[in-house]
Amino acid sequence: MITAFLSIRSPTAWLLGGLAGVSLQLQQAHLQPWQVYAGACAAGGLFGAMVVARQRGLLWAMVASALLGWGSTGWRASSQLAQQLAPEWEGRDLLVVGRVQGLPQPGAQMLRFRLQVERAEFDGQAVRLPPQILLAWYAPRQTSGMQAGDDTESARQPASLVSGERWQMTVRLKAPHGPRNPHGFDQELWLWEQGLQAVGYVRNGLRDPPPQRLEAAPWSVDRWRQTVRASILAQVPDRALAGVVAALVMGDQAAIERADWDVFRATGVAHLMSISGLHITLFAWLASRVLQALWQGSARLSPACCLWLPAHSAGAWGGLLLAGAYALFSGWGLPAQRTVWMLAVAVLLQQSGRRWPWPQVWLLAMGVVVAVDPWALLQAGFWLSFVAVGVLLASDQRRRDAELPRVDERSMLVRLKQAGMALGWEQAVITVALTPLSLLLFQQVSVVGLLANALAIPWVTWLVTPLALLGLLWPPLWSVAAMGVDWLMAFLTPLAAWPDAVWSRPAAPLWCAVAGVMGGLLLVMRWPWSVRLLGLPLLLPVLCWSPPRPAAGQMELLALDVGQGSAVLVRTASHSLLYDAGPRYSRESDAGHRVLVPALRALGERLDLLVLSHQDSDHTGGAAAVRASQPQAGLVASFDALPGLPGLTPGQAKLCEAGLSWRWDGVDFEFLHPTRADLDTLVRPNARSCVLRVQAGAQVALLTGDLEAAQEQALLQRADLRADWLLVPHHGSKTSSSAAFLDAVQPRVAVVQAGYRNRFRHPAPEVMARYQARGITVVITPRCGAATWRSAEPARIDCLRWQERRYWHHPGAVPP
Repeated sequence: MITAFLSIRSPTAWLLGGLAGVSLQLQQAHLQPWQVYAGACAAGGLFGAMVVARQRGLLWAMVASALLGWGSTGWRASSQLAQQLAPEWEGRDLLVVGRVQGLPQPGAQMLRFRLQVERAEFDGQAVRLPPQILLAWYAPRQTSGMQAGDDTESARQPASLVSGERWQMTVRLKAPHGPRNPHGFDQELWLWEQGLQAVGYVRNGLRDPPPQRLEAAPWSVDRWRQTVRASILAQVPDRALAGVVAALVMGDQAAIERADWDVFRATGVAHLMSISGLHITLFAWLASRVLQALWQGSARLSPACCLWLPAHSAGAWGGLLLAGAYALFSGWGLPAQRTVWMLAVAVLLQQSGRRWPWPQVWLLAMGVVVAVDPWALLQAGFWLSFVAVGVLLASDQRRRDAELPRVDERSMLVRLKQAGMALGWEQAVITVALTPLSLLLFQQVSVVGLLANALAIPWVTWLVTPLALLGLLWPPLWSVAAMGVDWLMAFLTPLAAWPDAVWSRPAAPLWCAVAGVMGGLLLVMRWPWSVRLLGLPLLLPVLCWSPPRPAAGQMELLALDVGQGSAVLVRTASHSLLYDAGPRYSRESDAGHRVLVPALRALGERLDLLVLSHQDSDHTGGAAAVRASQPQAGLVASFDALPGLPGLTPGQAKLCEAGLSWRWDGVDFEFLHPTRADLDTLVRPNARSCVLRVQAGAQVALLTGDLEAAQEQALLQRADLRADWLLVPHHGSKTSSSAAFLDAVQPRVAVVQAGYRNRFRHPAPEVMARYQARGITVVITPRCGAATWRSAEPARIDCLRWQERRYWHHPGAVPP
């Protein structure tokens, strides 16, 4: 089969080689000098010319295109990396003049927007900044979300920004830096793809120069989109329903509330709840049919138009242009761009009279998208879209030629029935084939997705979305569209609430997912069942994969990268404990939803116990999300009530009183602090922090919360503190890690969990000096990412940021 596939004439060889070259470049940890990439492009061009001129073999065509793909992507990356924020300007107050780009996104007590930088100054001297930066404008007394700054006094309210306005403002910037966790969202890659090389916030304290609007916004598509969004929010009183309508009309996914996204993901219909490839494709098809009919009708008045351009060509090109306009109105996001380029490939091939085999058409569309955006190869949406299209093309011989449906004399009822059966078959095919890929990318798949999509696809595609778009002509239709969304939610919400609505599996290796997709493809192909059933064994690896665990008597600690907060996963042979649940980032976001729940799902963890060391929000911010996803987990804390946390009401949580101990798989756990007297007398949350000692054979780990010096001294009098692995108390604050405490613990490795350029300046330099003076290896999560330590290899610690480093990742500092 592979030989037959490669034997297709040279377009396939060129496309495969180019995709291979781009894929290889995306695996680079560091970029080469731009001259290396320019040389690769030159060599690829030379080889390509030789292939064309002398009709060389397919291998030479693949080599030439691979060099071109590798070199061009590296050259573009070098150019983009040269625009990054210089380290000396991080944390400085810079005066910036620029224009607001895109849609400003209001949030809880803040406004987030992009600024196209025109010029910047520091103390009157010109400064070179990245062309585009991402800024937040915080409301008064909301500095906790800022990663730097000390203006806790009253501040100015965020202005009502309009896309296209020109502003002068004082900002404080930092390099794009996101958390790096196992199977987590790569925020730095997303920022890289968006062309954002710096993030920061507006300095709006009363002592700061006030931001000034220099110029009103001229007309633009983004300003129109912003006006439409405001009209939708004014027309539809229910904020949640208005957000879904805005997403369907103009692609504003940020308008959808998180609770609604949870329902859409659980029921497998998230792909419908914004301007997606399906919507743009449907729009292009309808527009082409209408334009074709109008073009044919013009012949009754004059045949000139039809003689100049046939009606089917006018419809095809017009539909493509209108689809491009629709994608532009939706914000020209990357998924919309991919769809437009794919449609352009289909129209070009159709209008040129070429009838390529479906694999060549599929590869050409993929090649065009990757040429425009090479980093799309790393996006889940890219693979879901292309695999779905490829599976449909491969499983239905009648759809290979991309011809328009023929109109026959069958009754409307029969045609509707056949259309419904075709839709059901296509949805079943996609579900079977994409389940292994979904498990690889998201570690979960909606069990109720087939049922939910059976109603949601026609309901949203043929009713809600057209009504929402017609609202641009008559706004009251937005209320009707919102009613349709409300009825759909009434159907989806109970489905999402089913106990087994979502099936989760641990993240499997790439080879398992590839085998699973091939197995799904075999099952849906229209081949004899004796052949199709061979796909079942290929599904088993991805469905039955179980990640390795520590041996009996051993333990593994994973210090997750949650920013300015703490969360450590302790694993034994068959048990798991989570110590703290990270911070709350904002009203809409916390470490539980963003980091912990996805990580626990990907690792296949079923928590036995959640320990909350104390009630500060940087340690309990993600607890509600963790409890919701792991309801079976027990709960131990140094307090007995926390508003908003299920299961933590007076008398329902066990207190982490000193002496409480247990044994899992030959590993001993014991709380050393606080004592009963401490619980009765200590008031400050830090002082009440749960201190947990975990021992596997001769290796000991000590987790300390935000313990301070006075409690450290008290511990010295009553407990053996020697440990090999230490969670640095209070994120490395000056209030902790006393010299006497470090001398008693004598750790081999100490881990600091803190945020990059956090406003508390943790860890303190003088504290780090005490660790260094004692020869202790200190690992800091902004530099390391998630840090893994195993009792079986006590001298080794694995840093995810450096193990899986790519050139777009911010290093944080030199490798530990």
